Amino acid sequence: MTVVSSKPLKGYRILDLTTFLSGPFCTQILADLGAEVVKLEAPGGDSSRHIPPYFVEGESAYFLGINRDKKSIAINMKSPEGLALAKDLIGKSDVVVENYRPGVAARIGLDVEALRAASPGLIWASISGFGQDGPLSDRPAYDMIVQALAGVMSLTGEPGRPAVRLGIPAGDMVAGMYAAIAINAALAARGRGEPGCHIDVSMLDCQLAMLSYQSTYALIAGITPQRQAARHDSIPTYRSFVGGDGRELVITANTERMWHGLCDTLGLGELKDDPRFASGDKRLENREALWALLEAAFLARPAAQWVEPLAENGVPVALIKTVPEALDDARHSGRGMIMPLSKHNGTTIDVVGNPIKFIDAPELPGRYPPALGADARGVLGAWLDMDGDRIARLVDSKTVVFSNAPERG
Repeated sequence: MTVVSSKPLKGYRILDLTTFLSGPFCTQILADLGAEVVKLEAPGGDSSRHIPPYFVEGESAYFLGINRDKKSIAINMKSPEGLALAKDLIGKSDVVVENYRPGVAARIGLDVEALRAASPGLIWASISGFGQDGPLSDRPAYDMIVQALAGVMSLTGEPGRPAVRLGIPAGDMVAGMYAAIAINAALAARGRGEPGCHIDVSMLDCQLAMLSYQSTYALIAGITPQRQAARHDSIPTYRSFVGGDGRELVITANTERMWHGLCDTLGLGELKDDPRFASGDKRLENREALWALLEAAFLARPAAQWVEPLAENGVPVALIKTVPEALDDARHSGRGMIMPLSKHNGTTIDVVGNPIKFIDAPELPGRYPPALGADARGVLGAWLDMDGDRIARLVDSKTVVFSNAPERG
């Protein structure tokens, strides 16, 4: 049998100029897939290294969760020598990823078009709030800003109550995923002989793309979708319910077979012949009456006691888990989704692992997120063929900043 690699991007060099979440999440995906990702940081480091309230040996848990399998070099790009050094590293990169506000790269001395002209194969990926052009391009953006502007928050929460943001930072992470998809597509095109390209990913655009059927309903039917709560606009038996112990569960009875299974499990077999609920259209039209009957039935047992009977009758069902419960389930699932990362001094943390699995490929252990500047010697030696004396001069001039962490291979 042919051995499949779980690191198909091995051999590609990614220079990561990003901070906080959208860009680092993108480059972590690329690192998980085997690319050599080097974070080029300012002397103070990625701002997310300092986000409270949880820290491990001085490093923010926020940073540790999105920067595994990377290397770090800290360069003072405000100095002419530091800027020149950064350009040299760009020239040795397959991909540069940045999430500056449009215009910032040029202000700090990085002329993207000139750099691309000097390296025709270079793929430059820009992640920003609103894209490289357009009426909002010069504004800063954060997760909740784009959730609000894209209409996502208008769909989230209970009807009649104020909008809420999603409990996960989808504005950032979806942009990071789209950027990773685009980078892989650009690498594939380059492998066919096409030149490099400049990728423009907007957080707002990505959130609009994620509106899915809600945007289609608005565009075609001219309606304004409302708060969804834990319900579905089209399928009244796709929602959450409360068991007799106050715990919540969800069902997604999408088909007639599932509807019948739901009625049988709840002891409501007579509803199958009730003309008010004879079809999906009828159930949607009479959803308030249906919900009252279903809600009363679910109160007869604790939520957990409904799970197996519903599943046995073909009804998709799940308890609503807390985050610790979900992580504990993942730890015991055999899917490798809780990944231990060990530091040189023996410190070990757990993070959520790589969801991309390659059948028949061994899953390799992850690498602890880098201390600031910890890989400078190795990167400068391997990428730019620098000797120790030249690196020492860069350190003495404070062009390159080392942490106190041991050098990593």
